[in-house]
Amino acid sequence: MLLLLVLLLAASPGVGVLADVPPSNKVVFILAGQSNMAGRGGVVANRWDGRVPADCASSPAVLRLTPDLRWEQAREPLHQGIDAANHAVGVGPGMAFANALLRSGRAGAAVVGLVPCAVGGTRMAEWAKGTDLYAEMLRRARVAVETGGRIGALLWYQGESDTVRWSDANEYGRRMGMLVRDIRADLGIPHLLVIQVGLASGLGQYTQVVREAQKGIKLRNVRFVDAMGLPLQDGHLHLSTQAQVQLGHMLAQSYLNYGTSRP
Repeated sequence: MLLLLVLLLAASPGVGVLADVPPSNKVVFILAGQSNMAGRGGVVANRWDGRVPADCASSPAVLRLTPDLRWEQAREPLHQGIDAANHAVGVGPGMAFANALLRSGRAGAAVVGLVPCAVGGTRMAEWAKGTDLYAEMLRRARVAVETGGRIGALLWYQGESDTVRWSDANEYGRRMGMLVRDIRADLGIPHLLVIQVGLASGLGQYTQVVREAQKGIKLRNVRFVDAMGLPLQDGHLHLSTQAQVQLGHMLAQSYLNYGTSRP
């Protein structure tokens, strides 16, 4: 009877997974960085239009770790309650990524667990080991696999805030390398796949410097997915809803190309 109840809950749209019956057969993805990972698709004048593309539809097989560390059925906006309270959150790449992965039949698990951690307006220095953002990302990642499953990859989209000052842009490559080494060591996953998104935009004049630093990371199992050229809804900084869907598909393809066959 209990099993039947759990199955009924999982199949019912809008109903979260029971906190005391967490899924064990899941592959987990950490979503971190700043506003384009958190999602601003469909956000105009700090309000989300509420439009959810079919590629981002909610599914019982896609879960989200909530701000209070419970699993629930994921839905847009995925970073609601995670990103800073003064930022309206819209469509990001996470839901399109998860759905594309499941459609491929090669996700490697029956359930995809998404762990949103991104916070808009943050610089790379604010994600270094010892900061609050790093500690919270690590805590959420550890909780996500306490009940079973494995971490498939860290999806990272950040750097727009590091294009303002030369000192930040110049240090970007070194700081990104340290972040990768630290999160791998602290999670005990020495070859954790990290898929970083190449900037499509920036807040300052050093966007190309940060992009070159991103492309220059030579650590094993660090992949580069380029967002340059994807449509910006405000013509300046944030990816549109359709661009976020396209980016989600690109991230899924990168994972399928590399993540399912890594050692």
